[in-house]
Formats: sequence, structure tokens, C-alpha cells
Amino acid sequence: MRFNKIILLFLIVAGTTNSQTVGVFPGELNIQPFTANFLEPRMGVFFQMGKNDLRLDIGASKDIWQVQVNEDTKISMGADFFTFTRLRGEEDFHFPVDAVDYLFGVNWGIKRELPGNREWGARLRLSHISAHFVDGHYEGTKHDWRDGREPMVYSREFFEFMYYYRVKGVRVYGGVSYLFHTSPSEIEPWIFQAGADAFPEGLSSGNFYPFIAYDYKLAYTTAYTPNHTLQFGIKYGHPAGSGLRLVFTLFQGKNPHGEYYDIDERNFSAGFSVDF
Repeated sequence: MRFNKIILLFLIVAGTTNSQTVGVFPGELNIQPFTANFLEPRMGVFFQMGKNDLRLDIGASKDIWQVQVNEDTKISMGADFFTFTRLRGEEDFHFPVDAVDYLFGVNWGIKRELPGNREWGARLRLSHISAHFVDGHYEGTKHDWRDGREPMVYSREFFEFMYYYRVKGVRVYGGVSYLFHTSPSEIEPWIFQAGADAFPEGLSSGNFYPFIAYDYKLAYTTAYTPNHTLQFGIKYGHPAGSGLRLVFTLFQGKNPHGEYYDIDERNFSAGFSVDF
């Protein structure tokens, strides 16, 4: 199987590299998350404008080891654990939890630096996602689920491969996911994705960097449907690393939460995110 060959190549290179070049639990990720991609690690809260709806993201990716193959090339292996939670606001600072999605898995990455402040890289992930309604989705006074939408089994296991090319502060990427197990079974196995993010150095001031990012995803739920995500804002920290972002997001497509996977969504949100 092609995926097994890719994984084996990473392990062979790691095993034949001088041990002095291996970094265990390094501080920075080898492959930085793709800014506007929903399935990326972050800690943050995002409020939808005009709706009593907010999302709380908690989780992280961490490289377990990084291997400096030569002065230009680095490979890595890491783990992903994070959740995406949908909440609403009520009186007395209460935030009932409506739905939550869990993702965990492993990843492999390779990055090569090129002359002229350029680089290319690739990331392979093997992940599991499951989605659940929580007690905030149940209306106790009516003894029924909100909007008549009852819990269902939603899960998927998948491989995701992403490739990118960066020139100075601009990165473009493309990739594909293959879902080898899904519930509900009507979800088709292939997801196609492309996007870009930019942190223009000429507009930065000190440790503050404006950014703009776009992600396009084409997936099949009840039909092949595009998802569009446009983000912009200000980041304090490192443009290609850890930091704090003030984020504004325009989204149109299928709801990213598994329990609402077949619902069309269009919204504008604002919030804060901690990047790794």
C-alpha cells in the first residue's frame, strides 16, 4: 500500500540518521498548521455574529521527534489531540455544550529549505474523528432534543496528505484525504483541498503580523459540496510558528461539526486563537 511505503521511508531515514541530529519533543512544529484549515490544532474561542453560537477549540499537535537529515531537510513524527466544541450563551455566564468533535492521530512531516527564502514541505496524517451531542443539546423542559435532531453515530478514520510551497511570507498548499471508514456510510471517501496563507513582512510591526488565509475543501455528504473559509486578522508572535491571533472568519459550506454534517452553514465569526 502506498501509505505504508511512505511511512516506512520516514522510519528508515530516521533510523539511519546520526543520533546527534535527532531532536526529541522539540519546541516548534516541523510543519506549521495551515491557517484557515478547520482540522488544525489551536486553543481559542470564536463567536458567531448575530447568533447565540460560539465554538471553543482545545488541543494541540506535538512533534515527538525531528531528524535533521542534512542542513536543508528535516523530517518529523508527531501526535494530534484536539476537540472542537459548539456552545451557546445563557444568563449567569452559563455556556451549555451542544456538540463536541474529538480528533486524535499521528502525523509525519518533511520540510526542505531552498535558496531565496523559500521552502517546500509535506505532511501525512492518520486520524480518527468522532462527534457527539452533549447535555446542552437536550431541552429538559420539553423532554426532547433541540430542533428534533437526535444523536447519531458519526465517526471517520482517514489518511490526509498535504503538500505546500512557501515563498517568503506566502504559502500555498493542496492535498487530499481518503476516508477508509465512515459512519454514516453515505459519506464518500475522497476529500480534495487547497488554500493559501500570507503574513506580509512589509506590513508587520515588531512582533505584530497581519495575515490573510483561505481554504477550499470539496467533500461529499449528500452531494459534492465546496466549503470556503476565509480568515484575516493580526498575529502576535512568530508568523510561521507559535503566537496569539485575533481572527475574523467568513465561512460557507457544510457545518464542520459531525452531528450537523448535512446542514448548510454561512456565518461570520470573530475570536482569539493560540497557535503552536
